Amino acid sequence: MNSPEDMYQLTADQYLEKTNILIYIEDAVAQLLEHKEENPKVNPSKFFSDYFVSLREGNHTLFRDYHFIHATPHNRSSFVKTFWKCFRHVGKQGDLLSIQEYHALICLLCNDFPFETVQKTARIILMDDALDCLISFTDFLYAFQVQFYYEEFLEKCTEVYKALLSAGSPRETVVVPTSDEEESKSNPHQLSNGHHTSSDGVDSMQFYRALVSLSHEFTLSFPPLPILKELLSVAPRVSFYGFLMAIAKCEKINAFIGKLPSKSELLAVPDQDLTIPPIRPSTASRVANRPPSGTARPVSSTSDAGKPQPTDNKVPKSAHSKRSKAKPTPKPVQLEPSDASGASSSGETDSGSGSSTN
Repeated sequence: MNSPEDMYQLTADQYLEKTNILIYIEDAVAQLLEHKEENPKVNPSKFFSDYFVSLREGNHTLFRDYHFIHATPHNRSSFVKTFWKCFRHVGKQGDLLSIQEYHALICLLCNDFPFETVQKTARIILMDDALDCLISFTDFLYAFQVQFYYEEFLEKCTEVYKALLSAGSPRETVVVPTSDEEESKSNPHQLSNGHHTSSDGVDSMQFYRALVSLSHEFTLSFPPLPILKELLSVAPRVSFYGFLMAIAKCEKINAFIGKLPSKSELLAVPDQDLTIPPIRPSTASRVANRPPSGTARPVSSTSDAGKPQPTDNKVPKSAHSKRSKAKPTPKPVQLEPSDASGASSSGETDSGSGSSTN
């Protein structure tokens, strides 16, 4: 139920729950009350306007706690986009980072972001025995988007996949226990929680039908069923690892989320300015008030205290005071050639009378 026509079939309470409007209204009021303690003259109308403009632009998750950015699908996708805009230079430079380093970057935007989510993201890209390998920014970004945005869906998929494996299939093979460890190391088919499966996986259409049944009772973010059917129709059998990789690399799912550009344009699009939202928790107020990196600060002729600063065209006040106390120096008299003969007598007369010639 994602089309506008379906929205008209909802009751008022169902609409508020699906759109998460109450979450944002409650957060806006809480932010206003907190901000009003520091600035009693705040304009509530202007404050709410700035809040919802920031919400629409997707900048509202910057420097917010994990509970808030995890609360709604819009917050999750906006946070992924913010992460991309802040650290896209890592991808442009071609740097490879570990999962600990990616977690450190994420914590710069959300200081209590759990490391477990980053670990699950790495398991979409790497095998369990290779989690210490370095990952490119592009691969991590799209896998992180799928893991964070569809977190509950992937957890349910894990349960469904395990149930299908335990039920068995006609093509299931028997693995000798002595060679199980060796085969699991060479086999990329594994669950996101680290459990290895047989090389055959499960029947693709059987897995898809189970996901269709799951979609009828699932109220959180769920990928479109036509896209899932297209992905699962590629091969008769699928492993969970292959399923996760297919979702992470699917351009249609990325377009459905609607925050990141396509993989071919990820590093080619021009740099976009990241507007810092006016709403910020008090714990991050100092960090939030700093301008973004690369932003030019306006040059003012006055300091923060309002005192005028000396420039090249002005003489400091101290210099004027010294000149006023010094004795003025008389200017030399320019004489015409015809008056040269009378210059000495005129000078003697002036000096005798004690007056100076200007």
